Amino acid sequence: MKEKLILDVDTGIDDAIGILLAVKSNAFDILGITTVNGNVSLDQATKNTCKILDLVKADYIPVIKGASTPLLRKPFFEHRIHGEDGLGGALKSEAITHPVSDGFAPDFLINSILSFSGEVTLVFTGPLTNLALAVKKCPQITNHVKEVIFMGGVVKGSGNVTPTAEFNTYVDPEAAKIVLHAGFPSITQVGLDVTRKALLTKNHLDLITDKILADYIATSTNDYQQKYFNRYGVHACAMHDPLAVGIALNKGIVETEKYFVDIETRSELCDGQLVCDFQNRLNKKANLYVSLKVDDQAFFQMFIDILNGHFLGKGVTS
Repeated sequence: MKEKLILDVDTGIDDAIGILLAVKSNAFDILGITTVNGNVSLDQATKNTCKILDLVKADYIPVIKGASTPLLRKPFFEHRIHGEDGLGGALKSEAITHPVSDGFAPDFLINSILSFSGEVTLVFTGPLTNLALAVKKCPQITNHVKEVIFMGGVVKGSGNVTPTAEFNTYVDPEAAKIVLHAGFPSITQVGLDVTRKALLTKNHLDLITDKILADYIATSTNDYQQKYFNRYGVHACAMHDPLAVGIALNKGIVETEKYFVDIETRSELCDGQLVCDFQNRLNKKANLYVSLKVDDQAFFQMFIDILNGHFLGKGVTS
């Protein structure tokens, strides 16, 4: 039986690749994909999600819209990285045929989790607004989720939107705080500490034999790779969101440790910063599995195998 999965996305360049990875793996029963304000507006994230599902002819996966703003703050978009359309200009002229389902993402999360108690894995690759709203409305869902995996934050390195904060936690730190303190028994953070070491390059793209997917990924990441080169001196696209999906497929690609982690929400300089109590100075119960090391070679082998149709199942590749 396939593991039940819900993806929650603010579909920009790397979210889209994460969706492709989840769908093409054929390893999940994807109950739905929920969208949220983040890299781009809620409407644009929803359109981009539908375009990606059209690309891989996944018309059976529902798309449900969620929060159009952070809990308390104004939206903060990342057009400088993802482009005005969020996909780096790829698929810009493509018509959308995939429908958007009725409903509200937090309610969909609640109903799905309670309907399949202990069976649903949640993967969040945008701000945690939808999950925070679901927790506020129905706190008991924490007892019924199989696992939560979210891309967000950085615990040892520097941020990517401020010196201390990663984009997803910066956009809605209040939502992240609610989620961190909600009491989920298994919640894994996938942050910049590991995603910056999973860098998609031209060498990887050359190994993808599915021309449609290879061309799409090359086009969507082209400007991103140039911007990454300008800042870091290497032509690459950091696989922030695909790595979160990769962990749902194979936990062995990262090493985690469980710590008490909180987030700053009232700082002029440090809003959105994840604070990890590595030395247990606060004497509080550990609440988060923190990803500290990644086997990037294993991740990319799995990634390429999946896109080429050679994936053999969760945790196994050809």
